Amino acid sequence: MFLLPLAMAAQVVTTSPDKALQIAISEDGRTFSVTRRSEPLIIDSPLGLDLAEGADLSALKLQKVERGTVDRTLPLVATKAATARDHYSFARLKFETTDAARTPLEIEVRAYDDGVAFRYLLRDTPVKLRAEKTQFRFSADVSCFVSEYTSSHENTWTKLKVSQLDAAKTYDIPALCTSAKGHTALALAQSGIAGYTSSGLVPDGQGFRVRLSPRPDDASLAYVGQGVTTAWRVVMTADRAGDLIASPLLGNLAPQAQGDFSWVKPGMAAWDWWSGPTSADKPTMERFRRFIDFAAENKFPYFLIDAGWALNATGCCEADPKTDITRADPAIDMPALVKYAKERGVGLLLWVHWKHIEPRMDEVLRTYSDWGIKGIKVDFMERDDQEMVAFYERLAKATAAHRLLLDMHGAFPPGGLSRTYPNYITQEGVLGAEYDKFQSKRVTAAHNVHLAYTRMLLGPMDYTPGGFRNGVPEGYKPTEVMPSTQTRRGQALAMYVVYDSPLQMVSDDPSAYVNAPGFEFIREVPTAWDETRFIGGEPDQYIALARRKGKTWYIGLMNDNQARTVKLPLSFLPKGSFTARLWTDGAQPTDIVTSTQKVSNTSVLTLDTKPSGGSVVVVEMEK
Repeated sequence: MFLLPLAMAAQVVTTSPDKALQIAISEDGRTFSVTRRSEPLIIDSPLGLDLAEGADLSALKLQKVERGTVDRTLPLVATKAATARDHYSFARLKFETTDAARTPLEIEVRAYDDGVAFRYLLRDTPVKLRAEKTQFRFSADVSCFVSEYTSSHENTWTKLKVSQLDAAKTYDIPALCTSAKGHTALALAQSGIAGYTSSGLVPDGQGFRVRLSPRPDDASLAYVGQGVTTAWRVVMTADRAGDLIASPLLGNLAPQAQGDFSWVKPGMAAWDWWSGPTSADKPTMERFRRFIDFAAENKFPYFLIDAGWALNATGCCEADPKTDITRADPAIDMPALVKYAKERGVGLLLWVHWKHIEPRMDEVLRTYSDWGIKGIKVDFMERDDQEMVAFYERLAKATAAHRLLLDMHGAFPPGGLSRTYPNYITQEGVLGAEYDKFQSKRVTAAHNVHLAYTRMLLGPMDYTPGGFRNGVPEGYKPTEVMPSTQTRRGQALAMYVVYDSPLQMVSDDPSAYVNAPGFEFIREVPTAWDETRFIGGEPDQYIALARRKGKTWYIGLMNDNQARTVKLPLSFLPKGSFTARLWTDGAQPTDIVTSTQKVSNTSVLTLDTKPSGGSVVVVEMEK
């Protein structure tokens, strides 16, 4: 049964700058609600913290409200836009408990045009936190795209009514929902989790409650510390689900970068693992030089050397104590390999297991910096508790100090840390193309489209695209070595526009790209952008996204498993005459048809899109 919102007389209301969005906090600090254009989105939902010791925070009295507005432009480094407007109204509600201790608690609230957020602050007191009381309740049985929570955060997305959710399961962040009247797309998310713990969403009657990830040393607790500033609980909003993609909200809520990050260089990386055996080929100078030569020939700035390169390495998945990640396998002369790569304009990235780097972080990073390594890929954390969140922050800060890029795999989804440390350039926490190697058929065209509207909202997504042995679901068989995909070549190209990842893998073996239709597009497409625009689509149909670098626009279209004709209006272009170069799917899954059109901002491109297919378009002003 879904209830209508209660009429509460005593509320503190914070309104977005455009006046469309409101978040109301009750004066006793127990509930909140969110309204957009007079439609209730979240109603009478519980607030609060559940402490194991000390103050009972269930009885609060409002002491003071501070209000204000902020409007600033934030410069960004290597992401989906060059700048972000950070424009919001805020309120800081200061409460005290009604007992003799009069323990202070603050709830900080922000209202943006594209969402609302709040967090709790309990200062200068020892805290042992069991849980948050935070819930998100809807006024009706709305539909949401959800993904079941796993430790690796690698799962598919399903559209379900709230009443169809399994109360025994936890679902991952975000949940992408549609309001009762269908006028608003909203995503339940989090940001600013550094110094705290991550969370999931558990169905609870009319919506979800926040489930904090427990500590590994005491599962009854989620957080222990001197005071606490929780993560932001966020409700992102837009008219269309795709409009959420360009939102800078989650990054704006995180602490902003301090210092010089101009050295952070986005770009493509050749990669040796996806096309080879899961346990990795034997490391040899010859094999690594082949990938370096491939990167150099195509002007890709990086080559990622995956598992197996270190002394006494025993494969990808276990942290063998005999492995020494400060020394290379005897077959590898690392200084000579770095020199070989540098002479060809290629930087090397190294894979490491997190358990090997955590106890000797400074020594390892100093060694890599001395070698001339450009970054690291850290794997198999598969936890998101307070201790692991602290490890992420410590590693992001340390790699920044050594001017190393950081790519986290076996990772939880982003929580804003890449805005604080732009060298933290991408991360997994996604069911990506590596599953094409395994006994799995889950990486479908529909799944790939879902990702653009769900996981990608949170931040960079290392899906690892670039598979060029393209196919369709009929007859597809997973293959560990030289795997194929269930999607066509056009979709393989479109991922490089649609998916956010400033460090982007070119995942297949170099031999797969020789004289391959469409590879010329991968050679020219950027990985970081000045502007992002949603053009059209629905999560259960297709995604069409436009991104600008300088004066050139790149459009990516990814389709699900149904053929459809898609019209792409080019109204985002400035005035003038432009040339559009198109790459579209041909008759066979690996075929690409190229064409050129003259266009303007009044043009509409019509693309007949095949099942499991896609297209890319490059639009440049005529000289």
